[in-house]
Amino acid sequence: MKEKVLVIGASGMLGQDVCARFAPHFALVTASRQTGDVLLDITEPASVRQAVADVAPDVVILCAAYTDVDGCERNPERAYQVNAFGAGNVASACAEVGARLLYVSTDYVFDGEKSDGYTEWDAPRPLNVYGASKLAGEEWIREVCPRHWTVRTAWLYGTGGKCFPRTVLNVARRGEPLRVVSDQTGSPTFTWDLAGVLLEMVRQRVPYGTYHVVNQGSATWYELACKVVDLARAKGLISEAVSVTPIRSGEWLSPTRRPANSVLKMRRLAWTGLPLPRHWHEALQDYIQRLDL
Repeated sequence: MKEKVLVIGASGMLGQDVCARFAPHFALVTASRQTGDVLLDITEPASVRQAVADVAPDVVILCAAYTDVDGCERNPERAYQVNAFGAGNVASACAEVGARLLYVSTDYVFDGEKSDGYTEWDAPRPLNVYGASKLAGEEWIREVCPRHWTVRTAWLYGTGGKCFPRTVLNVARRGEPLRVVSDQTGSPTFTWDLAGVLLEMVRQRVPYGTYHVVNQGSATWYELACKVVDLARAKGLISEAVSVTPIRSGEWLSPTRRPANSVLKMRRLAWTGLPLPRHWHEALQDYIQRLDL
């Protein structure tokens, strides 16, 4: 008999790819606020407890989060309610039924001052409300649900939702110039690749704890935008005249302070023996190919 996996946040960009990856191997139950097998708001403790008890999953994948970084800065109470309290509700419900929990966190738990990237053992020091609220979720889960994996990832993009490469493509296809931040470096990550690693982590039952999972390599937002434009030009999707201009973070109007270098190193994943995700160049090319343009 297949193990049962409950995916919370199944309708989101990452959740869609998690469901696609897990469905052939597990008995899948989907949950989100508006669609799915179970309608669920993770900020309602009684509803979460009842839903998890009714489903009785072997594994819960928590993809639901408040991920609007600027929105978190403007509404910190909501950020903590979803990303910390909501995560705690799910963790408590998992502990009650003995389910294993996989929680998706973020590179923004780090301050970006380290020059060569962050390992799983580097001390978090978030600069913004989004990162702080996700770190609070990590800590809450660690306290109440021993059988858990925390997976930090970064700069996600996918075919199932709004993301940076899609925005770049939309602007470029309109023939408009692009101005993109060039002094923030991170790990661009395709949700399809991330979901594939999450699947293998659960299937192989890697040791519980904190992992970093990203596509290999690093880039600035400017470098990522240039690569998107180059790939789109090669497919004949945009004009040769489209320009990409690098700017400093201070020139981009945002209420959020972001880390200058949030590159994640995958030390612990490598030690499990699981294959590391491919380089972000290859992943981005695959993403562009998959888009219905």
